[in-house]
Amino acid sequence: MLRVGLTGGVASGKSTVARLLAAHGAAVRDADRVVGELYRSGAPGAAAVAGLFGPGALAPDGSVDRGTLADLVLADPDRRRALEAAIHPLVRAELARWTGSLERVEPTPAVAVVEAALLVETGAWRAYHRLVVVTAPAELRRARALAAGWPAERVDRVLAAQLGEAERAAAADYLIRNDSDTAELASRVDEVWPRLLDDAAALRRGETLQQV
Repeated sequence: MLRVGLTGGVASGKSTVARLLAAHGAAVRDADRVVGELYRSGAPGAAAVAGLFGPGALAPDGSVDRGTLADLVLADPDRRRALEAAIHPLVRAELARWTGSLERVEPTPAVAVVEAALLVETGAWRAYHRLVVVTAPAELRRARALAAGWPAERVDRVLAAQLGEAERAAAADYLIRNDSDTAELASRVDEVWPRLLDDAAALRRGETLQQV
C-alpha cells in the first residue's frame, strides 16, 4: 500500500484535493480530525494541553478550546514548539494505527493518504512513500481564508508560522497548483492519480520507487 502525505499552506485547497483523491478510491485520513479527537474531554491531547498551558486553554466541558489555544501558540514560537512536541507523537501513533488497520483488510487500498498541514515543517513527510503538495499564491490563500471567515490577524499569524510555497514545494514528489477553479483543480488531481497508482504497483512488485 502506497502511503501518501498530502500537505499545503492554509487555504491552499488540500482538503478539496483529499476529497478528490478519495473519489478516485484512495483511503484518506485528515490529521486535523485526529487532533480534534485527541482534544476531546478526557483524551490525552486535552490532558497535554492543560499540562502545558493550564485549564484556561480548555472549554467548560474539558475539551480543548482551539481558538484560545491558537491565540496562545501562534504568537509564541516556543509555545508552538512545545505544543507540537506534545501532540505530534500522539497524532503519528494514531495515523500508524490507521494505516496498519488498512493493511489488514481485504482488499487493501492501493493508496492511503494522510492530509496534514505541517508535514514539511516537522519533517514528518519522510514517513511517507510520496508527498503531494498543494500550492497557491500566498495572497490568494489569504483571500480564501478571509472569505471563509477567518479573522485577518489569525490568517496573517498562520501564514507567518508556515513555510513559504517554494520551501514546501521543494520537498514535493507531486505538486498540484490550485490557482484556478475547482474544475481545473480536479483535472490536475486526475493527472496525479494514475502516477500514484503506478507507484503503488511498483511497491507491490517489490521495486524501489524512483525519484520523480
